[in-house]
Amino acid sequence: MCKNEHLISVGIDIGTSTTKMVVSRFLLKNTAGKTRIPSIEIINKEIIYESPIFRTPLKSSSEIDMEKIEEIILSQYEAANIVPEDVQTGAVIITGEAATKSNAEEALFYLSKQGGDFLVATAGPDLEAIVAAKGSGLYDASKQSSKVFANIDIGGGTANIAVYQYGKLLGTCTLHIGGKLIEFKNEVIIYISDRIKNSFSKLGMNVGIGDYISKTKLKIMTDHLAMVLARTLQQRLQADDYQYLLGHPPNWSERIDVITFSGGIAECIYKKEKQLENGVSFNDIGMVLAESLLENRSLAEFEWLIPKETSRATVIGACTQTTEISGATIQVDPSLLPIKNLPIHRIEFPNWTDEKSTIIVNAIREGIQIYDPFEEGQNFALFFTDVPLLSFQEIHKLVDAVIDGINYKKDPFQPLVIILKKDLAKAIGQTLAIKYPSLKCVCIDQINSEFGDYLDIGKLLQSGVVPVVMKSLAF
Repeated sequence: MCKNEHLISVGIDIGTSTTKMVVSRFLLKNTAGKTRIPSIEIINKEIIYESPIFRTPLKSSSEIDMEKIEEIILSQYEAANIVPEDVQTGAVIITGEAATKSNAEEALFYLSKQGGDFLVATAGPDLEAIVAAKGSGLYDASKQSSKVFANIDIGGGTANIAVYQYGKLLGTCTLHIGGKLIEFKNEVIIYISDRIKNSFSKLGMNVGIGDYISKTKLKIMTDHLAMVLARTLQQRLQADDYQYLLGHPPNWSERIDVITFSGGIAECIYKKEKQLENGVSFNDIGMVLAESLLENRSLAEFEWLIPKETSRATVIGACTQTTEISGATIQVDPSLLPIKNLPIHRIEFPNWTDEKSTIIVNAIREGIQIYDPFEEGQNFALFFTDVPLLSFQEIHKLVDAVIDGINYKKDPFQPLVIILKKDLAKAIGQTLAIKYPSLKCVCIDQINSEFGDYLDIGKLLQSGVVPVVMKSLAF
């Protein structure tokens, strides 16, 4: 490989309240010795540009203003002195209430297409929580301690929680708690999120759009939201708390020791970027919610960790933490790249037996039923988990089983994508090429699918590796 190779990564975060962009440069290096199989790794990540924090432009309460978003992004590309052709990896992430807008999905894929050959789009709350935890610095802190850490990324519309210990993800959860759930103009309510309208009546208040509301009444609501968050972290949800869940309930079993906050509300707590006025800031409940979090006695029982990043945590995580490298033991057809938004079908791989061929064929047929039930030709990747070191004969048996399985597809000759964790991709890919030369395939390894359900693979680099992003797509 060339002595040094660089990647340019762009992160774009379109949130309920704000939109941000970050550009970073990755340095790739072969960390293996001269006599060993090359191991190409990202050894340095340097942030080379951070945009100002822009208000997310909306045409209405239900629609993102795509023209103005595009103007912001293009102006920041120019300010960063890059063009889309320079970008090889990164992520466009839409978060919080912005993900519920009528054109949110259209906005993501448009920006993904315009941003570069390998700029991915994601809107899944679980991945948002993971990305924010990495951008805030909590993920790195958890690697150095036996304690259980939770990052709570609170923006305008949601609170994304990611829980870690020893750098391992233990679970996630997302709540409808954020600074722009209620908005004002001249101290009169102009917007209340549907998610919390019922909460006012349950708290004994008759409040609606057009009403004046005092800080005292607001504080009753934000104190309630802070308590819902505390009970979530403690795994003590009450019946009424479930209305705030976005997706699944908390799915970790360990007791949390340390918490940190990121996102716009964290800026109101820590005031790292600028001093904010007291009271209702930005014509929403952000400052009052931050006050309630600081005063909550249950939250005070946790150890608090000051984050490295607050309002920029998600965009920095998206820019620097979403990309993995699939190494020199891969087999790819460059004409198939880049690949975007390919669903991943996990296939458990116990110890090899003659019956395993049938199990693999049936697992692939199951994937066809899941991802292409109407025989429209939807492709999907095969991720084989826990694959042991295979003999020459076992590799041939695996390849034969895979071919038998994909023959049930509507188009058995559509590109075959295989993902492994161990360094077996080249052996499997070359066997496929010899036995079935008419089948185009991409076999990559050193990848784990724990971070999402979809796959993006970038163009083949000079070093013979490819950048990979595992992600979730959810609207």
